[in-house]
Amino acid sequence: MATNITITETQGARPSATASASRKLPGWLWFIALWCFGVAAAMSLGFAFKLLMNATLFAVR
Repeated sequence: MATNITITETQGARPSATASASRKLPGWLWFIALWCFGVAAAMSLGFAFKLLMNATLFAVR
């Protein structure tokens, strides 16, 4: 015994799929965003390292 099921979609049935496709960022914008994130991460890591070095007995002045 076989059952045939047909699923049809009407227009506007999936608004989230069309909204996410229109909000996709271009590649150059991703590059700039990731570059800025990397610079901010490196600077914050350096600042945290500086604070920790000054907090320890091995601080170099």
